[in-house]
Amino acid sequence: MEQIAKPWPALWALVVGFFMILIDTTIVSVANPAIMEGLDAGINATLWATSAYLLAYAVPLLITGRLGDRFGPKRVYLIGLVLFTVSSLACGFAGDISHLVISRVFQGLGAALMTPQTMAVITRIFPPERRGAAMGLWGATAGMATLLGPILGGLLVDGLGWEWIFFINVPIGIVGFFLAMKYVPALKTSPHKFDIPGVILSAVGMFLLVFGIQEGESYHWGTIWGPISVWSLIITGIVVLIVFVLWQRVNKGEPLLPLNLFKDRNFSVANLAITTVGFTVTSLSLPLVFFFQTVRGLTPTQSALMLVPMAVISGVLAPFAGKLIDRTDPKFISTAGLAFMAIGLFWYAALLGPDTPLWILLFPSAILGVANAGIWGPLSTSATYNLPPRLAGAGSGVYNTTRQVGAVLGSAAIAALIQARLSAELGAGAEGAGGFGGALPAPLHEGFSAAMSQAIMLPAAVAVIGMIVTLFFAKRTASTAGMR
Repeated sequence: MEQIAKPWPALWALVVGFFMILIDTTIVSVANPAIMEGLDAGINATLWATSAYLLAYAVPLLITGRLGDRFGPKRVYLIGLVLFTVSSLACGFAGDISHLVISRVFQGLGAALMTPQTMAVITRIFPPERRGAAMGLWGATAGMATLLGPILGGLLVDGLGWEWIFFINVPIGIVGFFLAMKYVPALKTSPHKFDIPGVILSAVGMFLLVFGIQEGESYHWGTIWGPISVWSLIITGIVVLIVFVLWQRVNKGEPLLPLNLFKDRNFSVANLAITTVGFTVTSLSLPLVFFFQTVRGLTPTQSALMLVPMAVISGVLAPFAGKLIDRTDPKFISTAGLAFMAIGLFWYAALLGPDTPLWILLFPSAILGVANAGIWGPLSTSATYNLPPRLAGAGSGVYNTTRQVGAVLGSAAIAALIQARLSAELGAGAEGAGGFGGALPAPLHEGFSAAMSQAIMLPAAVAVIGMIVTLFFAKRTASTAGMR
């Protein structure tokens, strides 16, 4: 534990950048049609503007978490923030889709450098018994950013043009840089040796796994090129990651991933639970937005505004949830949060229909807001409660990696399920819903609504799994992290 006089200004300074990088995971999806038109690009090339960012964000997280332990979280965070901000400017000025995709790769790398450092700094400057409120703010930021991305994206695209979803990051990044320079302390570093074989194995394994899952639907889960198929990439990625774990076990030096992190039961359970949360939060909006736009005829901005109760209620309740975490076992809060998440999604599934009044659909959105406030903070607090300071970066890297893998799995799974349910409900009419754009003929509304209703049961079921996982948290005891 490294006590500093005023830890909260440091946290707020980090939250500015953290909010910005997470919003960019979802903001581009709303702008895809405008980007296609503005850059005269095809849909597959345009979707890579999102895929490239997520890939470059998810793959290096294990490594960048360890970089913070070695060189200091403040230094690594600032480097990532500069890279992200400059890349955002390059994205806005992109003259063709290739330029945009390359710039998004560098944006993702900047985000990967920043994310583990935010959690690591919290772990090191807040004592475990006061960490709940801090992690509550961190978690609320993570939850709200993913929800607000489509709303902010719709407003900017409709009002100023697609370029502004990137330009807006520049002033935020500059402010965030100076705030971090002033308020984030330069924490002590540990003389770590870098595990080069571990770096290579983890990067290759994560790339193959994430790329295979993320792009599987684009290639219809079949052949990519020659003898290379989607499944061969996924299986090879899993095998390489198994080799990586075995290497970490036998490495007599200093492994990239200290496996003794997982001896802490609550760290392991929190990682499983956040995987289900990443899956659920990423996958829940797609069937809802398709339903609002294709069946109910709402604009992108209007459809995003249907999720406003979720974002507002989450933001209002998160500080209270954070204070509650420090006073009670966070196990109960996270279990209740995931239960509310499942209830809200099953309620949506029951209500999605062409004749349902739109105002009624605001109620399950509100339930999801209550759920969101009770999930992120308790899970991150449970994951970091017993982390020793010298492993704060490594633990944060693992935690954020599992969250991102869950998000990638959710994105791929919901896309595949939506296609399957549309084919089952509409038959040949599924072709008429191709691209989910434009007006859908009225006779197809019932079948399309049924397909979206069935699809949203997937994240609901995964939320139930997450709720069950949280039941295995051990009772929290006084932390020994500072003594290790």
